[in-house]
Amino acid sequence: MQKKRVLILSEGFGSGHTQAGYALAAGMKEIQPNVHTKVIELGSFLNPTVAPWILSAYRLTVSTNPALVGMLYRKQHDKPLKRLTALALHKLFYNHTADVIRQLRPDLIVCTHPIPSAIIGRLKASGLDVPLCTVITDYDAHGSWMNRQVDQFLVSTESVRRILLKRGVHPNSVNVTGIPVHPTFWTKEDKAAVRRKLKLKNMPTVFIMGGGWGLVANKELFYQLAQWKDRVQLVFCVGNNQKLLTKLKSSPAFSHPNIVVIGQTKEVSKWMDASDLLITKPGGMTCTEAMAKGLPMLFCESIPGQEEKNCEYFVSGGYGEVLSPLVLDRWLHAISTGGTATAPHGFRMSPYHSVPREVYRPERCAEELVELLNARTAGSRPAELRRSLWASM
Repeated sequence: MQKKRVLILSEGFGSGHTQAGYALAAGMKEIQPNVHTKVIELGSFLNPTVAPWILSAYRLTVSTNPALVGMLYRKQHDKPLKRLTALALHKLFYNHTADVIRQLRPDLIVCTHPIPSAIIGRLKASGLDVPLCTVITDYDAHGSWMNRQVDQFLVSTESVRRILLKRGVHPNSVNVTGIPVHPTFWTKEDKAAVRRKLKLKNMPTVFIMGGGWGLVANKELFYQLAQWKDRVQLVFCVGNNQKLLTKLKSSPAFSHPNIVVIGQTKEVSKWMDASDLLITKPGGMTCTEAMAKGLPMLFCESIPGQEEKNCEYFVSGGYGEVLSPLVLDRWLHAISTGGTATAPHGFRMSPYHSVPREVYRPERCAEELVELLNARTAGSRPAELRRSLWASM
């Protein structure tokens, strides 16, 4: 039997978009093993010399001038990519992307970032007859995601769906699936057993992480946490922040049997299973992974824009709180005594809380893509489908 082929395109602006792509690839193969997937960060793949400079400049802007990032996000929130921008992307990537598609011959193209979605959209407008599915990987829908050539949008929540409908997308072309997570997050391991695997003590545990780019040092937070080290086990995951990794490992204040410092890891699922509380930036992927595990969260250092929207969603739903010294001490006391903590809106979060499957089912996004893929290989025509799904604008 010939394998069905899915091309998943992303970009490296933050780690979440590509992480979602790999989660979808693994999830689809879990559901239907004869699916062949290929995940590509399009800019880095086609321009390996220029792309690292662009990504480095973006990262520097986020870390040194987050207010500017937030201002630009809000200013452009309801606007699609400018025609000039779309044309520039078209000129830069059109021929190379078309060559990739001709070589890989995908039955379905999935985009987890607006830029490759815009590029594929231009190709489809020029005659490419492959279905395009765009997966919005945050709890908001910036205007840059909008593209009339998209055959199906998969979104995180009903509120994001309403944003797309307001912009003219037909209801049948938007499905609320939740943000995809890797199949390792679809289930939970026994807490005591996974702690043994990770060589942790079987005691109340806090997992502190800051996304793929690494946790930004917060001296006050770190030292407040360290004051609890005799009663709570602390796991600091600093990603690829080698400077902070070295600093924490060499500091006498963090040299304690109940403090563990790790760098980049592929075992986030296990570390979450071992933990009773997560302290993190409100990135869409990390928070969705924690929600899938039923792990309560405390949020710090939101990047203005989409991370603020993510934070609003999880706080309003009762899955986490905004970090403060009082909130932190309340939670550390709660988990160290086996209790619960009362969050805003009266929701009582605890490390033993499970998210109702009607609210979030982690495998649903991958299931939807498998259905779309099977419909494509059964002979559907995406151009006709798209014309019927989009409302007039």
